[in-house]
Amino acid sequence: MSKMMATRDGYGKALLELGEKNEQVVVLDADLSKSTKTAEFGKTYPDRFFNVGIAEQNLMGLAAGLSTTGKIPFASTFAMFATGRAFEIIRNSIGYPNLNVKICATHAGITVGEDGASHQALEDIACMRVIPNMTVIVPSDGPEAIEAVKAAAEYYGPIYLRLGRSGVPTINDGPDYQFEIGKGVTLREGKDITIIATGIMVSEALIAAERLKEKGIEARVINIHTIKPLDDELIVKAAKETGAVITAEEHNIIGGLGSAVAEVLSEKAPVPMKRIGVKDTFGESGKPKELMEKYGLTGDEIFKASIEILAR
Repeated sequence: MSKMMATRDGYGKALLELGEKNEQVVVLDADLSKSTKTAEFGKTYPDRFFNVGIAEQNLMGLAAGLSTTGKIPFASTFAMFATGRAFEIIRNSIGYPNLNVKICATHAGITVGEDGASHQALEDIACMRVIPNMTVIVPSDGPEAIEAVKAAAEYYGPIYLRLGRSGVPTINDGPDYQFEIGKGVTLREGKDITIIATGIMVSEALIAAERLKEKGIEARVINIHTIKPLDDELIVKAAKETGAVITAEEHNIIGGLGSAVAEVLSEKAPVPMKRIGVKDTFGESGKPKELMEKYGLTGDEIFKASIEILAR
């Protein structure tokens, strides 16, 4: 069993590293620092940590202001509150002036679990990728989250970084692993079908690929950690070479990774395609694993969809 680590834990670790190396890095939180994993940064660098209270619009406004003074603000809260309550501030005060703010939203997706539908952000990727100038990143595991946070600090411009609450299997711990904003990663070669996944669904895609191999089907698995800008070149190449595509995401199938890939392929390389994700519904309270199974966010579901699409 590979080591389990939540992407929010990777975020917390990366912030501590950045804090030591770069004095311009500041962290803001909306009274959720234990949950978002910014608390350790706050203890270590109290002069560079701001708890704005339960006031998410103010969180984004203050981050925008700090960025104009040369600071690199990391603004943290739950994904539901970041993209829901603060959308207009993000659009008009961060996206429109193209400010150097990093919105690091934890507790995204269905795996928030028992907190239920009110806290399960399944629309956040759609909301953020439609804002001009916004970069949207969804790490697949803890090590990738660490590298994504470091890359975000080096990159100038607004970034939405989507992080999860639950532990996920470690994938990206190899010595040759490299993270580059806007560049997808081919984790497994294959000629029969392409599975394009993001976030926690990358490990499920690898499970599906193993099952398909037992049936004599070679599935290519691509980790798209950057939803915007999308790696069009890699996606089009894979579609042309394998002739069929499945997308997998812990998000509504409307407006997220599946939509982004469909937009590219419909214009550049139309092939049979199926989107795995939450099928335009709200979630509910439950254990993360049970919810993943109920809403079809599993390697088994990817496997079945692959068999169906190949039969077509």
